[in-house]
Amino acid sequence: MAKYSNQKNKIVEEEIAEAAQEIKNGNLVLFPTETVYGIGANALDEVAVKKIFKAKGRAGDNPLIVHVCNIEMVENIVKEITDVERKLIEKFWPGPLTIIFDRKSEKIIPNAVTANLNTVGIRMPSNKIAKKLIEKAGVPIAAPSANVSGRPSGTKVEDIIEELQDKVSYILDGGFSDIGLESTVIKVSNNQINILRPGKITKEELEKVINNVCIDTHVLGKVEKNEKVASPGMKYRHYAPNTKCMMVYSKNNQKMVDKINDITKKMYEDNKNILVLGRKDNLEEYISQKKWNIGENLNEIAKNIFTLLRKVDKENVDLVIIEGVGEKGLGLAITNRLIRACEYNYIVLD
Repeated sequence: MAKYSNQKNKIVEEEIAEAAQEIKNGNLVLFPTETVYGIGANALDEVAVKKIFKAKGRAGDNPLIVHVCNIEMVENIVKEITDVERKLIEKFWPGPLTIIFDRKSEKIIPNAVTANLNTVGIRMPSNKIAKKLIEKAGVPIAAPSANVSGRPSGTKVEDIIEELQDKVSYILDGGFSDIGLESTVIKVSNNQINILRPGKITKEELEKVINNVCIDTHVLGKVEKNEKVASPGMKYRHYAPNTKCMMVYSKNNQKMVDKINDITKKMYEDNKNILVLGRKDNLEEYISQKKWNIGENLNEIAKNIFTLLRKVDKENVDLVIIEGVGEKGLGLAITNRLIRACEYNYIVLD
């Protein structure tokens, strides 16, 4: 069983040093970042990296993100950093932005990290515990979200400790994740920023650096089985509870509420149980006997959504109906996660 440090954001040098030693020894560490928790290994050690895939039950063609603590680590891994990429680094690092670079060599970053691609995703976390862990390990850390693949990502240790405590050597508990959604993943090509996975850093914010930003079609669409992907979160079942979920959205709030009530009524007629996840202002209007507050704004919803999705399986309901939020700003990232959590079972009304 893993050694467990329950400091709730207090940096205890000795414990972080112990966790860093586990990284050096080729073992796995569960640690906090500002986005979600990660399950990490030495990104330069292929044997260690393969332990991540085994622990998560993760497909080998799903690349990992490499976490660094300084620009020198990046320069050791990638072929070059373009002017556009340097502007993005200066603006958003450390923080929740992952940049896809061309990697130097598989002799440096093993194929297990990159899913045999010639590119590698890198970010510099702002979380103090994560940064200190990387510094003390002295190596970049490959770390996907801390969860069993397909399940909602972990935003607090209590949600994920049961499924992962026997699969890692050390757990650093930093309390609740600040953001609650995984990082924005981008690739720069011909001075254009391509968003492969939306996150806290929005299209609108990126456009303030380079006014040439596009959103990959797979952000809100499905990826075919044989397609290769440069970013995590694009392929396979993601973020999903075992309970069937449906997302409903309309710019017209009353139309959305009415549609959710119509679905609830039909389910009740069939003796089915419903749980509605909605904004606080709408909850009184829902006829469902079970209804939870998802948050009052996009930041709250982003922070709450994975924890709520993990709780729904304990409610013994036949369907979870989730209010959609639209695609503007942070809403794009939330929508991206919700449609995958619902396995593309969603309704968008005019």
